[in-house]
Amino acid sequence: MRSDIRFFSRYGIETDKGELVFFLVSPTNISVLSPANIENKIRHLMMVLSAVPDIEIVCTDSSECFDSNKTYLHDRLDDEKNPNVRRLIERDIESLDSMGTEMAAARQFMFVIREKNQNEKQMFDITNSVTKAISDQGFEVTRMMRKDIKRILAIYFEATVFGEHMPDIDGEQYIDRSTEEE
Repeated sequence: MRSDIRFFSRYGIETDKGELVFFLVSPTNISVLSPANIENKIRHLMMVLSAVPDIEIVCTDSSECFDSNKTYLHDRLDDEKNPNVRRLIERDIESLDSMGTEMAAARQFMFVIREKNQNEKQMFDITNSVTKAISDQGFEVTRMMRKDIKRILAIYFEATVFGEHMPDIDGEQYIDRSTEEE
């Protein structure tokens, strides 16, 4: 189901299918938990899903993926004849491998709600009740603001890890410049 983004709203993103509100949930390192504590965490997640049945769960990398860069460098390495350049390419590949290893566990977990035809007061109440439902089950949660959503969208669409610095409207920065020049 395709949903076109219209604009950033006060609480999230307005789409042609309603408003999306994002809640960032801090992940728990379950590798250090006992089986009983893991079961408890699962039970708490089930409680959140029961309290907010229409909530959606999103898991993304928290940074860019370097796979295409590594593929390019491997192809470049295969074609390169100069031993000095080959060593530099190998170092670049090692560097990307190192960054990838450091970020392999850097996942972000979000809950997303979709709301349609809600006024400002209703959206305020809904977002507060969802935040409370999640935090009451022991999860550390914050509602994502515009800059956080822009960063996630930029990573998702493979634009840049600095998505929070992107303009709200594509090409907006060029319109402003042309207006200043006139």
